[in-house]
Amino acid sequence: MEKLFDNTEVAFAIKSNSELDRAFYLFEMIKRQPLVKIGTAVTKFALKTHLPVEGIIRATVFDHFCGGVTEKDCMPIIDKMYTKNVHSVLDYSAEGKEVEEHFDLAMSKTLNTIKFGKEKESLPFAVFKPTGFGRLEIYQKITEGKELDGHEEAEWKRIKERYNTVSKAAFDADIPLLIDAEETWMQDAADNLIEEMMVKYNKERVIVFGTLQLYRWDRLDYLKKLHKRAKEQGFNVGMKLVRGAYMEKERDRAEKYGYKDPICVDKDATDKMYNDVQQYMIENIEDMAVFSGTHNEESSYLLMNLIEKHHLDRNDKRVWFGQLFGMSDHISFNTAKEGYNVAKYLPFGPVRDVMPYLIRRAEENTSVAGQTNRELELLKRERERRKI
Repeated sequence: MEKLFDNTEVAFAIKSNSELDRAFYLFEMIKRQPLVKIGTAVTKFALKTHLPVEGIIRATVFDHFCGGVTEKDCMPIIDKMYTKNVHSVLDYSAEGKEVEEHFDLAMSKTLNTIKFGKEKESLPFAVFKPTGFGRLEIYQKITEGKELDGHEEAEWKRIKERYNTVSKAAFDADIPLLIDAEETWMQDAADNLIEEMMVKYNKERVIVFGTLQLYRWDRLDYLKKLHKRAKEQGFNVGMKLVRGAYMEKERDRAEKYGYKDPICVDKDATDKMYNDVQQYMIENIEDMAVFSGTHNEESSYLLMNLIEKHHLDRNDKRVWFGQLFGMSDHISFNTAKEGYNVAKYLPFGPVRDVMPYLIRRAEENTSVAGQTNRELELLKRERERRKI
């Protein structure tokens, strides 16, 4: 297994030569931090002032990291990945919307993906983001223990109804539901609501998954306490594991308001936290299900070893490997070839509305040491192998 992720022929089997070239030049650009900063600023300005840049964005960064504008747009790539046993998680990635109509739209998109999943084995999960279903300020007030006014109470009630509507639909369709994590200052409200859904819908099997951002030093303790409550109340725990996406923002805010930094002291501590949580969940797999969302090779190898050590089937439906579309194909496709459960997060939505997501992806790649270089090294090797 040690060299499993070095197989570029398997990793890029579904990519055409031109797609391989595009990926190579895109990561070459992302590697240069000043370029990402300038590109981000120019893109934000162009979209704000309605300059006609959508075509350029669509042909480059959008098509690399996204499946399409609509669910239907995504079907060719979903089908193509599934020929290699790689599943998809359709993720409506429009961000930054603050009005009720958009929250209802995000809910209907999630309900749609649940329906899609009933019909297609290639779509084993549905997903949504807490702030896709309600305003961050409402979650924040509840997390901080502040009182809501009458209007806000009604908003919170609608948020709870949206969670329940999609959780019930997921339960009825037997399609697990992944609920993302966001900033620490709103997360407790989301976690408590997710736990309510687990109590209700995870009695016999895991339908509702929360998300643990494991660059947070408190998450293993949180998981252990949740597990204890689950055993007492007779429900199962589902968790998607990620390292996290808001580190700089979290650190800046902690410094600004003078509270303890919620982020692990360094990358080694984050890696240890991630691996410890993975281990805890596999050791307690009788009460749990885990979706390991990682681009880290060591954590992926560790999960394979844990599966073997605990005599689980490679395709045990309680254990999934996950990566983002457009990244870490060397992990996804090689892992799937070995018979493990693998799913790629496949974002979709209008180009303009998905830009905040894409900008975060580009910025994340520049801040993760070694990530972009590894992508480039593998793409270069495959281009040489194909003699492009």
